[in-house]
Amino acid sequence: MRTRVRGWRWRRNPLRRRSDVVEAWTALLITVLLCLGAPLVGMAAGWAAYDSAHTAQLTERAQRHQVPAVLAEDAPATVPSTQSAKQPLYQVKVRWTEPGKGTRITPALVPGGSRSGDRVTVWLDARRHGVAPPRNDAAVWQHALTSGVWTAGGVAAAVFLGRAVIGRVAERHRMREWEAEWARTGPEWGRRTA
Repeated sequence: MRTRVRGWRWRRNPLRRRSDVVEAWTALLITVLLCLGAPLVGMAAGWAAYDSAHTAQLTERAQRHQVPAVLAEDAPATVPSTQSAKQPLYQVKVRWTEPGKGTRITPALVPGGSRSGDRVTVWLDARRHGVAPPRNDAAVWQHALTSGVWTAGGVAAAVFLGRAVIGRVAERHRMREWEAEWARTGPEWGRRTA
């Protein structure tokens, strides 16, 4: 029956090598980095991504506005897709009236399958060009969560990679130490059996 002695790398004993102590401290450091470091770095990256996306959202809302318009041409027909529930948008010419300046024609994004003469609401920027609607709150949070999760995963991957490198170096040192000790004790064993 094989018994396992817990914590033998931390206690002083004749079989413990310097590489065993390094591996014990490495295991403790890895545990701390994975349990505390990766989530904290992921949260920090997520909050930073949220701040930048939220600022961009506010800027887009300030620079873009909706206007009612009439399609001046047909939008391409959409092909039914099971991939996405969101209807694709196509850029076509629309007519809209600017107060005090008359009728304007500009390309804008409209849902696929729209026909000439249909009434739509389009988003325009400060130069009166058709643009996509500003990001909504769900898109901002999705960006923040995705950034946080990927950053935490990257930190965890870096920690595991570091653990693999340190484990390999420790194993080489352990083998050198064992070879040196065997070189000292091996001849004594040979004399006893001869």
